[in-house]
Amino acid sequence: MTATPGASAQRARRTLLWILVIAFVAIPIAEFWVVTTVGGALGLWPTLALLVVSAVAGAWLMQREGAKAWNALVNAFSGGQLPTGRLADAALVLVGGILLMLPGFLTDLIGLVMILPFTRPLVRRFVAFVLARRVAATGADPLLIRGETVDRPPSDPQVIRGEIEDDRS
Repeated sequence: MTATPGASAQRARRTLLWILVIAFVAIPIAEFWVVTTVGGALGLWPTLALLVVSAVAGAWLMQREGAKAWNALVNAFSGGQLPTGRLADAALVLVGGILLMLPGFLTDLIGLVMILPFTRPLVRRFVAFVLARRVAATGADPLLIRGETVDRPPSDPQVIRGEIEDDRS
């Protein structure tokens, strides 16, 4: 028995929901463990100072890199370009900044990787890879989603390919 596209989409949503539930439970537990371990090694006040400094640094980095990403996005739009990479950069800077401002060292590390200009392209490629696999699993055409056109032969043998020329002068 084969699964219908609707059933596989429903299964994918259910899987994503479980992954999110597990992440929302596991991440705070892991953060608590890391913070208490660092607190045991450094002491209460140095650990709190480190958390405050990372939040302030995260806000500053998000403002700085966010302004750069926003300007690149606006310049791409005004130049008539499709800002796919710049849009992804802006989203990564936003999410990375939010993660940096959350209390905890694990989220700080993930946020830092997302926000730094020399590690952001790696994260962007990873996210694109994951999304491409997801699109391929749903059966959608990834080239159409990316906005590219490919000269493919028609699937219907009755279709005749051609061009329309307009001779209006």
